[in-house]
Amino acid sequence: MIADVRLGGRHKVTGWDVARHARELNPDIAVVYMSADSGADWTAQGVPKSILVAKPFAISQISTALANLLNESG
Repeated sequence: MIADVRLGGRHKVTGWDVARHARELNPDIAVVYMSADSGADWTAQGVPKSILVAKPFAISQISTALANLLNESG
């Protein structure tokens, strides 16, 4: 799963919230967060065994992050 931390919109749901809910449904799901300004909150808000990629990023960074998480869980 790839989640932007700040989803926007009038609903106050965040990428942190979406990832926590996804982990409730599937405890093994790989989670990559992306954010331009919320990196400092990752250790407190992020789910365990996740990765945060700072914006701006190259698409290869997302691919590498997902591959690393999937290799760890496999």
